[in-house]
Amino acid sequence: MICDAVKMMLDVDGHEVKAAFSGEEALATLQREEFDLVITDYEMPNMKGDELAAAIKARSPAQPVLMITAYAEMLQALPNALADIDFILSKPFRLENLREVVAKATSAEPRDQAPAG
Repeated sequence: MICDAVKMMLDVDGHEVKAAFSGEEALATLQREEFDLVITDYEMPNMKGDELAAAIKARSPAQPVLMITAYAEMLQALPNALADIDFILSKPFRLENLREVVAKATSAEPRDQAPAG
């Protein structure tokens, strides 16, 4: 449900969005295509968002990764839990928060880990 909502919001803003409904599907898609940004949820079946981010960064260290999660505070307290995450968006979030993080993530400016929401 979150995947469809984020896709719809970004489509409306004119972004080209490809949805994957599992970490495995996302990795397969990343093998075939390049993306300006990968957005993942922390909670997914078979693979958590941080595991997906680690797999992505192992293949492509410069690939920006935004994780959407209801567990941002908990994850920030764990050592290395967010090592491969460039941006965090806390649930629930507003469209303005998503737009802000996507703009920052896709800009040419240096990235830092920026919780939003």
